[in-house]
Amino acid sequence: MKHTPLGYDIVDGKAVINEEEAEQIKTIYAGYLLGLTMKASAKMAGLDITHSRVKNIMQNKRYLGDEYYPQLIDEETFHAAEAERKRREKALGRENRKKERYTPAVFTKFKMVKAEKKYKGPVKQAEYIYSRIKEVGV
Repeated sequence: MKHTPLGYDIVDGKAVINEEEAEQIKTIYAGYLLGLTMKASAKMAGLDITHSRVKNIMQNKRYLGDEYYPQLIDEETFHAAEAERKRREKALGRENRKKERYTPAVFTKFKMVKAEKKYKGPVKQAEYIYSRIKEVGV
């Protein structure tokens, strides 16, 4: 798995712009601001990647540049793309939509059954004591 963002290479411990990938990043932003979908923008850039991967690329502030990564995207373009993404999200009724997550039942009440044995080894004793903990309810 590559940890260096698309558009950069690491050379001698420093991030440098990978010109070919940098052009792909710029094309994604340009296509999106022209009205293409995220996926279509990536395809125009020659990338076959998922919508969520494109979204992650477009929200990656490293492309604005920092102390380690050189700037690939100017602030105006970055913020315009973010505003457009939020506008489309709102138009599609997807703003502030939270995914429902499954929360398993977690026991929060326990009781300790009286310990009746004593072991010489600390590991055995700890295992035994731990086994004496019983769940009371959810």
